[in-house]
Amino acid sequence: MNTTDPIDAAALALVQQHVANTRFQAAPPASATTVQAAYDVQRRYVALLQRDAGAVVGYKIGLTSARMQAMCGIAEPICGAVLATRVHTSGVVLRRSAYGRLGLEFEIAVRIGRDVPKENQTAGSVRRHADAVCAAVEIVDDRDADYSQLDVRGLIADNAWNAGVVLSRWVTPWPDLPAVEGVVSVGAEVIDRGFGRDVLGDPLICTAWLANHLAARGEQLKAGQIVMTGSLVPTRFPTADANYRFDLEGIGSVSVGVNA
Repeated sequence: MNTTDPIDAAALALVQQHVANTRFQAAPPASATTVQAAYDVQRRYVALLQRDAGAVVGYKIGLTSARMQAMCGIAEPICGAVLATRVHTSGVVLRRSAYGRLGLEFEIAVRIGRDVPKENQTAGSVRRHADAVCAAVEIVDDRDADYSQLDVRGLIADNAWNAGVVLSRWVTPWPDLPAVEGVVSVGAEVIDRGFGRDVLGDPLICTAWLANHLAARGEQLKAGQIVMTGSLVPTRFPTADANYRFDLEGIGSVSVGVNA
């Protein structure tokens, strides 16, 4: 890494901020002058994370629902990488103290069955390259960000805050995804619910958006990769020990325990 290169320097600074558990900085890195430059920082940052967290095994898409866009004050989808050691199975217990501020997002995940060509994709075309779906929870670490000051470039550079994923069992075939209802519970209490159609109208539209984004950057979705298609409901930030459960109609359930 060349620390005199402003993009490399920004990526290293992000690593250091996470190690020191400093609060998320509202201003984006100086080198992230555009959205595409922010993705350049993200790419270098993820490369540094891979030394400890393993290979890129998929992607998260964020800000795909109107409720999430309103929460963050950002009206466009973004994406980040999911790394191998950060993939967990249902029932995992997370420690709040391991994160700057732990957030949970409740999603439909899609698994890619064969490489997606680097050409324009639609929900219909990308569907032919997917082989399974599951109920999923994205683990995010917003490092106590001030949501009134968010800049999409800073969020992108910081790998869209992805800190891992929790997956249920994969299923195929699957029901009509836009019509699928997802119910979020803490213990025996239902706290929120949403539908597959709440994320850009269809989780496969989200997947096509990601495929096209990657293609524009010379990359592609590959067989075996996971796609987190965005939270059906706003992020939940646990402040006490609890067990969260996400039930997806016709697909399955995933649970996450949280303690101190």
